[in-house]
Amino acid sequence: MNNHNFFNDVYEVVKLIPKGRITSYGSIAKYLGTSKSARVVGWAMNNSHSDITIPAHRVVNRNGLLTGKHHFPQKKTMKKLLSKEGIEVVDDKVVRFKEIFWDASKELEL
Repeated sequence: MNNHNFFNDVYEVVKLIPKGRITSYGSIAKYLGTSKSARVVGWAMNNSHSDITIPAHRVVNRNGLLTGKHHFPQKKTMKKLLSKEGIEVVDDKVVRFKEIFWDASKELEL
């Protein structure tokens, strides 16, 4: 797998996540046809913070936890960005996770 091209594919999917919705690393990996690559999606998100067009704050782990918060400028940045979009976060976990979850495989045509 060419990480550079894969990272770019991840970023293109992340850019499609609507405001007020979240998805998971695994969901993006599944959509891209590499369901066992959730960790690589995480690496892509960790490398995306210099590009403000990539809403990395909308990508959380499969349980709705803000596992990527340490890769933002400040620990509370991810929570603040989600809150601005109306997403409630308590104890670093998205409230109503299943209700606002955006599944690229269902929302986008392959």
